[in-house]
Amino acid sequence: MINTSNMLLLELLREQAEMSSREIFESFPEKLSYATIKRILTQLVETQLIETTGQGKATRYRLSLAYKLIHPVDMEAYFEEEIDDRAIQNRFNLQLIPEVLHNCTLFTSVELAKLNSLQKKFIDNISQLSKLEYQKEMERLAIDLSWKSSQIEGNTYSLLETERLLKDKETAAGKTKEEAVMLLNHKEVIDFVVGQPDYLVPLAVSKIEDIHKVLVKELGVDTNLRRRRVGISGTNYKPLENEFQIIEALAAMCTLVNEKENVFEKALLILLLISYIQPFADGNKRTARIISNAVLINYGYCPISFRTVDAVDYKKAMLIFYEQNNIYCFKQLFIEQFEFAVDTYF
Repeated sequence: MINTSNMLLLELLREQAEMSSREIFESFPEKLSYATIKRILTQLVETQLIETTGQGKATRYRLSLAYKLIHPVDMEAYFEEEIDDRAIQNRFNLQLIPEVLHNCTLFTSVELAKLNSLQKKFIDNISQLSKLEYQKEMERLAIDLSWKSSQIEGNTYSLLETERLLKDKETAAGKTKEEAVMLLNHKEVIDFVVGQPDYLVPLAVSKIEDIHKVLVKELGVDTNLRRRRVGISGTNYKPLENEFQIIEALAAMCTLVNEKENVFEKALLILLLISYIQPFADGNKRTARIISNAVLINYGYCPISFRTVDAVDYKKAMLIFYEQNNIYCFKQLFIEQFEFAVDTYF
């Protein structure tokens, strides 16, 4: 979370729209030196929260296009307001994919430096593994991902029960058949993307549909793109209802992901946007997690199991994106889980 002085400066720009550094200094609610104000402005420009217009003495500062997308959000404070009291964008933002996300960088230079350092550590680690050792670690991660991805969706299998099911086909007592099928479907599709990592690159709508079909097989879920309204528990956000708009949004997402050069951005966008678009009646977040990992694997990056993420925090971070189009909380979760994966597997 950025410090109080930075937050005060951002609040000032929210109120005044555009200001010079001298105007900011003279209006600032805290007694800070002009040099300190200039330093804060430099920091906020570097983190993409504000942008400049003009040059030299005519330079002025304003909130950036990316501000709404990336500014820090206090998750706990956000959900202190009840669902009907929160001021939200309750309809799908048609400008989000082609305009906002197309023109913004999702990670700060500091965040990218951390992620790249972790990726280097992953490469160093796997360079010391035999092929068999690498396969065993990938199998362990696949079990963890199958378990956690299913748990986020309400599956009650424990991690140990999941391991027994996926390794020995031993179902757990007191669990439903559907829970076992959900886990087995996860393992099947993970094995597929590990074996054919380039299948989803470049990303296409038809390939997203293929992955979804495997994930919801024998679960009574419609495998076609959604043609009717769908509600999301815990929010008043309403996804697109028109089938043709859903296809257009998915196609735009694929174009965006394919055009992005940074692999971390590709993976994060997939996690967020498939869930935001909600192209299927059910299984959207599961599909997003698998496809995001498939892209990481294809480019030789460490996949993410999400094993230590709290299911409620995952859902809350996603709800903030639905309601505010803000990625801050979910991005922190992504970075934390990538670090956990690098430190835990391989």
